[in-house]
Amino acid sequence: MTAAALRRRFADLHAGPGTFLLPNPWDVGSARLLVHAGFPALATTSAGLAWSLGKEDQQVTRDELLAHVRAVVAAVDVPVQVDAEHGFGDDAAGVGATVQLLHDAGAAGCSIEDYDPVRAAVLPLDVAVERVAAAADAAHRPEDPLVLTARCENHLYGVDDLDDTIRRLRAYVAAGADCVYAPGLRTVEQVRTVVDAVDVPVNVLAWPDGPTVDELAEAGARRVSVGGAFASAAYGALMSAARELREHGTTTFRRGGLTPADRAALG
Repeated sequence: MTAAALRRRFADLHAGPGTFLLPNPWDVGSARLLVHAGFPALATTSAGLAWSLGKEDQQVTRDELLAHVRAVVAAVDVPVQVDAEHGFGDDAAGVGATVQLLHDAGAAGCSIEDYDPVRAAVLPLDVAVERVAAAADAAHRPEDPLVLTARCENHLYGVDDLDDTIRRLRAYVAAGADCVYAPGLRTVEQVRTVVDAVDVPVNVLAWPDGPTVDELAEAGARRVSVGGAFASAAYGALMSAARELREHGTTTFRRGGLTPADRAALG
């Protein structure tokens, strides 16, 4: 299937009316396994990619991200959404250039967040809106647009002000975002409030001990993703197995490995 066809498929998933799961692989192998598991689309994770490169989140370069996207897109036959962090640009034009490059790399969608890791702060609203608008201009190519998701990072960085989050998300929609995302919403009531406040699809991050997927769907979420949680669980399992082997000399961890069918899905 062509990249343009995958972009249309991804847009159709957002047209609803149901909720779809958007899990987050961190490399080609995990992407193929998640397709094997039956998910209709995938989303990259900045944290998972960084860990796979021996880095911490927000330390990956744009070139590293683009190489990752090309590899994952080439390996699977489902749409791939890209976590583009803050857009890898010092200004709005730089963000637009990143989105153009992601489109060329075969992405079906991408997200741009309003947190600046250099300043270690959520951007002023006017600056964030300008960046979203530039991303939207680049994303919405005539006849072949990709889905642009605008993220409000308030709740990941201690700004637990839902009114401000909604104000930001509405501004991002007005600037051209096709979908919005405020990671860190922890209750059904918060999700429902955000969904009711915007007129575009809403992505929700599944949170530990938070609402179930069914509850999020009932609240109106269109997409549910897990961020770096799958990658963290996989690396956590590796470390647990390594400690068992080193400290106890046993290998009970082998019982939880890949099945033959899983391994076949890797190619």
